[in-house]
Amino acid sequence: MQKVRFYSTLLIMFLLITSFDNDNKDKIHWLTITEIQAAYKASPKPVIIDVYTGWCGWCKVMDRETYSKDNVAKYINEHFYALKLNAESKESFEFNGRKFNFNTEYQANDLAVYLLNGQMSFPTTVFLSGIDAAPAPLAGYLKPNEIEGPLKFFGEGVYQTKTFPQFAQSFSGTW
Repeated sequence: MQKVRFYSTLLIMFLLITSFDNDNKDKIHWLTITEIQAAYKASPKPVIIDVYTGWCGWCKVMDRETYSKDNVAKYINEHFYALKLNAESKESFEFNGRKFNFNTEYQANDLAVYLLNGQMSFPTTVFLSGIDAAPAPLAGYLKPNEIEGPLKFFGEGVYQTKTFPQFAQSFSGTW
């Protein structure tokens, strides 16, 4: 119980501090793995993970042309916990009770290998309906109008009642 209070207090402090930062008010609040897990325990919502590498040109374009757009950032901040994961990180991570290390065979972190189902393509946007849900990776550069459907499918909980193809048939984007 004390851990829950501690993480809840930590999350509230983080949100208060970032809410006073007017320069970044419409930018995505990228969290760390530890912050996401604590926030999720306090208040569950879907997770979006931007899996990138430092050398990936399309990753940088997606940051500049998609994630920086006000409507995209606002929607992600309201409906998701967001994480940027460098696929080539040599850091060890603990996520959902599992430890992930650097994998020399893939030259990538095992967390990235797990999230991308071993299909190492960058950028890849991964959606988790819950912290312990199976990853739903979407490979490639996505423009704002291309990411809108998947964001709303997970962000509005449509995945609980429809498949994505069913949702896509009636979805009409506005971005």
